[in-house]
Amino acid sequence: MTGFDLSAILTNPDYVAMLLHGIEMTFVIAIGSWLLAMTLAILLLAIRFSPGRFGDWFVAGYVSYHRNVPTLVQLMLWYFGIFTLMPDWLTYWLAGHNAEAIFAVIGLGLCQAAYFSEDLRSGLRSVGPGQMEAARALGHGYLSAMRFVLIPQGVRNALPPLINHSVSLFKNSSLGVVIGASELTHAVKEIENLSFQTFEIYLVGTVLYLFFSLLIMAGGAYVTMRADPAWRARA
Repeated sequence: MTGFDLSAILTNPDYVAMLLHGIEMTFVIAIGSWLLAMTLAILLLAIRFSPGRFGDWFVAGYVSYHRNVPTLVQLMLWYFGIFTLMPDWLTYWLAGHNAEAIFAVIGLGLCQAAYFSEDLRSGLRSVGPGQMEAARALGHGYLSAMRFVLIPQGVRNALPPLINHSVSLFKNSSLGVVIGASELTHAVKEIENLSFQTFEIYLVGTVLYLFFSLLIMAGGAYVTMRADPAWRARA
């Protein structure tokens, strides 16, 4: 039985290269899915605020589905289900272009869009109705009032939950290991299989996830502080 030996992981260039590649793919998946989620969230918000009830029902159904079906199941549905139903030419193309990472981005992005859209909607609803009336009184039309008055305030109000869900999205990138995405958790498992240094490599993985999550939270706290009108007035 060998003792604790962290240097066996950190001094091995092959293991370090695997960890660096895993970190790179983790951020590729996290950033790609974040961009997809935020784009869809804005679209869902626009649909929800459009006239008529159909848009509201559609978005409510979308949010309900992604909130109540586990993210892991959604990833498996995309990779092991929808992927196999695609045309052969598309399947071959995806297989040659890191299909695992692509479907991790799609699955996580579609799921997180439901949470982002609700965060943005809550932020907009927290803006007082008098803001729209004041903007219209100053000569803004509806779209102009939304763009320059209501949406900036709504996004500022939604920053805390948006940041929390962004951190959750970063951590959920680890679910990509189930469909074979070569992100950080995948690298940790591969190194554990090669080195048999189970505790050491999982400790390294834990510290890396903790470090990057805290870094994202610190960045989010800075953005929230900069968006605070009181801070800008003092500055």
